[in-house]
Amino acid sequence: MVKVAIEYEGDLHCTAAHGPSGSRVVTDAPVDNQGKGEAFSPTDLMAAALGTCMATIMGIYARRKGIDLKGMKIEVAKEMSADLPRRIARLATVIQFPAGAEKDPALEQAALTCPVHKSLHPDIDKPVAFHWTSPQR
Repeated sequence: MVKVAIEYEGDLHCTAAHGPSGSRVVTDAPVDNQGKGEAFSPTDLMAAALGTCMATIMGIYARRKGIDLKGMKIEVAKEMSADLPRRIARLATVIQFPAGAEKDPALEQAALTCPVHKSLHPDIDKPVAFHWTSPQR
């Protein structure tokens, strides 16, 4: 079990401390929801969690298979619902594999089975696009 300690700093800012490491993350409400947008919003962290979780699970698989994923890029576009209650409606992910990486369906499957992806509510649209770059010659 991991504990995260959160302190509300006021003015819609929070600081979260990771129990095991002491590492800290700050949040702010987004501009479209009464904040200043000075840091990740809590829902931005959901998008970041999805992308980094996919990268981590693919990295575990790649390490085991001797595949170098260094330079892989992941972008997650978060869209909020237009209706109430306010919620994440869509997390669209694009994964760009590094030049020279050979297409591997097991890597794609690893991304889709990351714990964050599996934990998201089924009402959230979560398309994933995989882009493989041709080997450089």
